[in-house]
Amino acid sequence: MRNWFVAAFVLALCPTAAIAQTQASPPQTLEQLIPEIDAVFAQYQRESHVPGLIYGIVQNGDLVHTTAMGELDTRSHSPVGSDSLFRIASMSKAFTALAILRLRDEGRLSLDATAETYVPEMRNWRYPTTDSPRIRVRDLLSHVGGFVTDDPWGDRQQVLSEDAFTRMLEDGVPFTRAPQTQFEYSNFGYALLGRIVSNVSGQPYNEYIEQEIMRPLGMASSGYDVFASPQERRALGYRWENERWTREPDMRHGAFGAMGGVQTSADDYARWVAFLLSAWPARDDAEAGLVRRSTVRELAQGLNFISNGSRPGLEGEEPCRFAGAYAMGFRVARDCVLGTTMAHGGGYPGYGSYLLLLPEYGVGIFAFANRTYAGPSPPVTQAALLMQRAGLLRPRELPGNADLARTYAAARAMFAASSVEPGRGQLAMNFLMDRSAPNWRREFQRIKSDAGACNTDDEIVATGALAGQFLWTCEHADIQGALLLAPTNPPTIQALRLNVVPHPN
Repeated sequence: MRNWFVAAFVLALCPTAAIAQTQASPPQTLEQLIPEIDAVFAQYQRESHVPGLIYGIVQNGDLVHTTAMGELDTRSHSPVGSDSLFRIASMSKAFTALAILRLRDEGRLSLDATAETYVPEMRNWRYPTTDSPRIRVRDLLSHVGGFVTDDPWGDRQQVLSEDAFTRMLEDGVPFTRAPQTQFEYSNFGYALLGRIVSNVSGQPYNEYIEQEIMRPLGMASSGYDVFASPQERRALGYRWENERWTREPDMRHGAFGAMGGVQTSADDYARWVAFLLSAWPARDDAEAGLVRRSTVRELAQGLNFISNGSRPGLEGEEPCRFAGAYAMGFRVARDCVLGTTMAHGGGYPGYGSYLLLLPEYGVGIFAFANRTYAGPSPPVTQAALLMQRAGLLRPRELPGNADLARTYAAARAMFAASSVEPGRGQLAMNFLMDRSAPNWRREFQRIKSDAGACNTDDEIVATGALAGQFLWTCEHADIQGALLLAPTNPPTIQALRLNVVPHPN
């Protein structure tokens, strides 16, 4: 138990290390960084044979930058713009997930109810084993319904009619494994969620999303019927084949629209991204969105079916390994540099897209492309890493906390005096059992000897109501610190960590 605690506390110091790195050189402005980010996307567009592409950066609720490249149509050569309309494929799944949660909030469905409660055609299905659990709504959201991965097949089911889908459900489908045993990505599962939205709301799925989610957010140009949209603004879909672009057929809205049918623009989609990010951090402000902020944050909750992954770093950096899970319309991971990430790609006949949300920083980066399975995740991720290296990702401050401020003042006083006496009344019962007062005195003196004179005026950065991190700049080195309070009333100091970090040569 103690080893786990120490390891967890050391990991908690990592964001402070990132702060120290960004302070080593003056931060750039986003305007200064944009040419470098543009070059990354231009290289991707060229090497991936993408006719047209646009990316956008949303920060603190605003679309702070877009760059458009290439053409909507290889015949007319119309340029891509911020109001150009792209299909975003599986990035549509987040709209479906939020619709399910919204209906849950209204008391109209339960995530833990069986899916057949709302889709009666599923009631006579034959499950793969006699001990298989019935599929829950929650299982469909997180792709653990036991269905087979169906990207190539599912991507072509967009046009399937509702009647044909009903017949498919009545016939039943084969399983690849028992539900709730393993994550396996299923477009069919999200088509089922679309049917649940329709049956529970009493509206066609696309109308519910457009009227109840998109229009209230100001997404006036977004929807599912590509033929009803302004054709001159549409990015036509292509695939790269035999060293040339070949037009992909346009697909009408159908039963599988819930898994990938959204068409939107950068201007519209930025409103969606800003809305999602506005749910962080948890706070006391009045609710003003389509759903509670806590409901939006629920999109980041998975079912603990964890997988390992790796992403390359910037030039000269080591790859980053991480563990993540599919939550609800998003893949969620803990990145070694970017912190908590919520991401989803879209691959579809004629289109590719990617969204990366950094909720701890209030930043979202997205990209749309009009080439089959063009997955612009590499340039989006590189853009985020470039922003981090430039000091442009600043953690959102948690609400101020009087207990944290009080105990941090006691920690500073103890350090200044090289004694626990100034803070003795603020210490939890374990503090001096874990390290005696004489040993704390020697530890403070050792740190001062190594670091030299220190400026301890910097404020503590809350990582929770009962925990925080701080950075003291000293003569010979810096001190990265962390303070952890005990769940007593009033809160008291259960742990204080001070780590000496030498200045770079």
